[in-house]
Amino acid sequence: MQPILNATELSSVLKENHKLVLIDARSGPNGRAKYEKEHLAGALHVDLDKDLADVKADAAQGGRHPLPEPDQFAGLLGRLGITPYSQVVVYDDMSGANAASRFWWMLRATGHDQVQVLDGGYQAAVAAGIPVSSGVEQATSVDPYPFKAWELPTISMEEVSKAVKDPDYLVIDVRDAARYRGETEPIDLVAGHIPGAVNIPFQSNLTQDGTYLSPETLREKYSQAVGERDPEHVVVHCGSGVTACHTALAMDYAGLGIPTLYVGSWSEWSRNDRPIGTGA
Repeated sequence: MQPILNATELSSVLKENHKLVLIDARSGPNGRAKYEKEHLAGALHVDLDKDLADVKADAAQGGRHPLPEPDQFAGLLGRLGITPYSQVVVYDDMSGANAASRFWWMLRATGHDQVQVLDGGYQAAVAAGIPVSSGVEQATSVDPYPFKAWELPTISMEEVSKAVKDPDYLVIDVRDAARYRGETEPIDLVAGHIPGAVNIPFQSNLTQDGTYLSPETLREKYSQAVGERDPEHVVVHCGSGVTACHTALAMDYAGLGIPTLYVGSWSEWSRNDRPIGTGA
């Protein structure tokens, strides 16, 4: 199963699979309000801060969006009615870069393969005429999802400090170029980047209409950067381990495998007296 499907494909799947679990991952201060006002019919809402992260009082401890414990996520999946046999489609309204790709990564990290991100997100679905609804949808709860540990590779801050010095590794910062160069920092306390990390902004995964580039184009793009490295020796990070999943999704879509995720990302690194790089 390809990790991405378009709105036309989703429309067909909705007609054929009445047990499809549709997830609305729009987040931010108004994410829940937007969901309750209007969402794709049947979609269940997940919240980035409450459901897809275990937010700490101090972002120096794991960054702004640390992963929850596996049993917490297993319980959430059960409440959403997701079993190992479920087909799941997730969307947001930021071309997958908000929380849809994070949910995709987390579900893949349970060992679940039947999960896809909607290309173009909510806007593309509405434009394609997929029915919408309002209010709050009710899930049919099942037992917690049966997994005990995250199965996709992650990396610690200390391991990243070694990886950036190792030519067998490639550390990719997916934030926009101005943040990488240290010219601006709208979210975290310090501007700059991890010395040794290369900058490939996640926006470069997309066409002008906010949909993903073709798998062939993405493969050519990332193959040039990655070379012959093993996927687990490619590390992706962003500000807090959310948008980095957009690039993990792009690489998987390109057939290059899922890279290692530095969950703590810049929000953790920049709060721990680590070296700071600026400029290109």
